[in-house]
Amino acid sequence: MIESSTPTMLDRTEQAHCTVCCCTLANKILMVLFMVLLIFATLFGNLVTLAVGYLKASLAVADLAVGIFVVPLSVYAEVYLMVTDSAPEWTSYNSQSVSFHPCNIIGPIFAGCTLVSITTIFFLTIERSIAVLRPLHKDSVITRKRTTILIVLSWVGSFFLAVCPIVFSSEIALEYNSCSRMCNYALGTIGKFPSQAWNILLLFPAFDFTLLGGTVVINIISLSSIRQHSRRRKHLAESESQSTTKPTFSDIKAAKTIGTLTVAFTVSFTPIAVFVVGNVLGNKWCNFSFFAFWILATNSCWNVIIYSVRDQKFRLRAQKLLMPFHGKNTTKT
Repeated sequence: MIESSTPTMLDRTEQAHCTVCCCTLANKILMVLFMVLLIFATLFGNLVTLAVGYLKASLAVADLAVGIFVVPLSVYAEVYLMVTDSAPEWTSYNSQSVSFHPCNIIGPIFAGCTLVSITTIFFLTIERSIAVLRPLHKDSVITRKRTTILIVLSWVGSFFLAVCPIVFSSEIALEYNSCSRMCNYALGTIGKFPSQAWNILLLFPAFDFTLLGGTVVINIISLSSIRQHSRRRKHLAESESQSTTKPTFSDIKAAKTIGTLTVAFTVSFTPIAVFVVGNVLGNKWCNFSFFAFWILATNSCWNVIIYSVRDQKFRLRAQKLLMPFHGKNTTKT
């Protein structure tokens, strides 16, 4: 989401041909194929997720936005570069140089949806922890109205934070960066970084890891409770009165799935957090930025992969979604 400076048109042309992902035509083709596959995987998987609860649907919508808006713009820019051997004109300027820049829309969408994903995982963790730690209070605490309010607050707060850098600092612009191959926030110009912009840009990793840290702690508490429950179940015979105060098997499995999601999200966000801090301190890390940003982009598929592996109901929904296509193919044959 963040880069340190705005390269000139000549710098961009040179960088576009020398980064590790794009040194040869074969590398460029593999990069574009990766982007296209990421689009299809994100769209298909998250369309299935839309049918699974309010919070999961919110997570799916955020991931779908990345697959519909963010990645296709990168595909267009890279295909244009391969075909014409020159980058699109708008990639040579930042958002402060022209009246309209595609990154004015795509940049905040990527940042906002990334923040929505993190807050949703945090809310899912709280939801599952209540089901595990206070199973009798689950239905009274977790209601549709409260969940809807949390979702709205998540989206409004995340997108407000996403536009904060360009609203509250004249030093920050948006650009299509030739290192990361996507729309990023650009900090200042060549030279020292303004302290005010420095603080604003650090909001992203601070917010991300505050929520992820809280999510990890809650998961540890929930998983410890699950472990204690499993031990008691091995040594004690369960009476009816005991079983009513214990979490159900589905709640336990869901809590473990959310724990796996938290680990995956933390792994996805760690490289970009390291890059942001290093970039703000003056390190460009061009090659590293490509991998950091696209590892973050693949995060849009992690929830689909994890649910397809660990959730049988999710797999059944995916099979039902594929059944019409399979039926058409069999009737043709």
